[in-house]
Amino acid sequence: MKTFNSLMTVFRKERLIYFFAVILTMAAGLASRHFGELLPDFVHEHFGDALWAAMIYFGVRMICIHRSREWAMMVSLIFSWAVECSQLIQTPWLNEVRSTVLGALILGRGFLVMDLLRYVAGILFVYGMDRYFLRNKKAR
Repeated sequence: MKTFNSLMTVFRKERLIYFFAVILTMAAGLASRHFGELLPDFVHEHFGDALWAAMIYFGVRMICIHRSREWAMMVSLIFSWAVECSQLIQTPWLNEVRSTVLGALILGRGFLVMDLLRYVAGILFVYGMDRYFLRNKKAR
C-alpha cells in the first residue's frame, strides 16, 4: 500500500505532466489560428476549437488530479459547452470583453453548433490518449 508521501509525489508528477500538456495544447491551438493559411482547410477550420477543449480537459485533470478521467471529461464538456452557450448572451460589457484578443480566445465571439461537436471531438480524443498512455505506463 502506498504511503501518503509517495501518493503526493505521484500527484505532483502527474500534475506537471498535465501542466505541460496544457501549454503544448495551447501553443498548438494558437499556431493553428496563426498559421491557418498554411494548413489544410479541414485542420484550419476544426482543430483550433478541438484543441481549446482539449486544453480545458488537461487543465481540469491538472487541478483535480484525484478525480477520475471520466469526471474530468464530463466537467470539461459542460464547461466548454457553457462557454459556447454564453455566446448567446449579447450584453455590451460582455461584447467589449469578447472584442479583446484574450477575451475572444477564452469566451469566443459567436455561438456555433459545430463548435459543440468540435469540443466533444477534442475532449474525447485527449481523454482516449490519457487513458491509453496511463494504461501503458502501468503495464511497464
